[in-house]
Amino acid sequence: MEASLLLAVIAGAIVLLFLLLKLRLPAFIALLIASISTGLLSGMSTTQVLQTVQDGMGGTLGFVATVVGLGAIFGGILEQTGGARVIAQRLLHWFGESRAPYAMMITGFLVSIPVFFDVGIIILFPLIQALHRRTGKSLIHYALPLLAGLAVTHACIPPTPGPIAVAEIIGASPGWVILMGVLIGLPMAYCGGILYGRYLGDRLYVTTESVQGEPLVQDDQVPSFTTITAILLTPVVLMVIAAVTDQTYEGNGGFYSAISFVGHPFTALIIANLLAWYLLGRRSGLTVDALTKITTKSLYPAGIIILVTGAGGVYKQTLIDTGAGEMIAMSLQSIGLPIVVFAFLASALIRILQGSATVAMITAGGLVAPLLATYSLSPVQLATLVISISSGATLMSHLNDSGFWLVKEYLQLNEKDGFRTWTAASTIIGLVGGSLATIAFLVLG
Repeated sequence: MEASLLLAVIAGAIVLLFLLLKLRLPAFIALLIASISTGLLSGMSTTQVLQTVQDGMGGTLGFVATVVGLGAIFGGILEQTGGARVIAQRLLHWFGESRAPYAMMITGFLVSIPVFFDVGIIILFPLIQALHRRTGKSLIHYALPLLAGLAVTHACIPPTPGPIAVAEIIGASPGWVILMGVLIGLPMAYCGGILYGRYLGDRLYVTTESVQGEPLVQDDQVPSFTTITAILLTPVVLMVIAAVTDQTYEGNGGFYSAISFVGHPFTALIIANLLAWYLLGRRSGLTVDALTKITTKSLYPAGIIILVTGAGGVYKQTLIDTGAGEMIAMSLQSIGLPIVVFAFLASALIRILQGSATVAMITAGGLVAPLLATYSLSPVQLATLVISISSGATLMSHLNDSGFWLVKEYLQLNEKDGFRTWTAASTIIGLVGGSLATIAFLVLG
């Protein structure tokens, strides 16, 4: 029985990789076909397989679709009102020209909370270009810190789609994921952005021409740095407070219920959206029609992420319903491989093979979730497990990753220098994150 079940899981994984890599099918369809194949090959009836698809999709998207949708709208308003530029310019003023790489890293770290990785590159690229023109240093000195900050937050810190989806799949608290994501993410960004950017920038001189669209709000109408930062950090702070309260406050009284309610990702992001709508949008002179267009447009990329996440939930549910998850967990325990290492390796392998960090995270989360029933993990360990998966999914951006091509084109690099630049930096980021997450997982266990 175990042998046939293992073969079914392996066959399903091969089907998934074949569909993604060879046939280039959309990840949503590929994950569904792989899930159905695994279920049928393991001996499930057609009725059971279809019910598993429904349960997995519904169970995952009930949470994820709401959070990703709210986060996308929040990010769209921040982008179109010029809020990201205000944050970057103020940080550059505080840090000074000599420490501009640190300012760019922190800018990326903050801006990527509400906006997608590629959007962050597009709206902030003129700033690193201006620094390059002013100092005469290679663009690499400023680009890699920015890219590292964007990539780390995008992969590790809710309410960005990847970590919030993985947290839901494996049952981790978003608040604890935020805390561990910051603690582990800053060293990741520092090593891959600041240190490697300094090293490579002294050896590879890059100069480019800027391409940038204009935001809808003029500079004299953009809200203050304090207002933008307060709105940006509102959902993060509320979720962290709720996580800490849940860990330290015993009982189900009114205080605990109120904190849990306000700090839930749904409520926290709704509050942030209302603040952004009024303080960033309406007070900056945008009409209701303009804001409506912004929010509608911002939901287009969110739809893809929501569907892929739901399909990842189906894959997870298939492994649970077939009993494959428990079997793999027992095998890991018998050979002594820590689950945190398995999580990193699974995510990294999928990332390298098919390119998408989001697909790698969600698929690895689906593989790991069924194994957790045989472990007794603390909330902090579950959070570090999310960071381990996220780190593996950040590793080795290369030719099959759209992010690689975006970075390459904006920096106007050839393929070889693209590998030296973003492929190498993302690999450093992923390895540092995986190592620190493993240490934290084992120490806190």
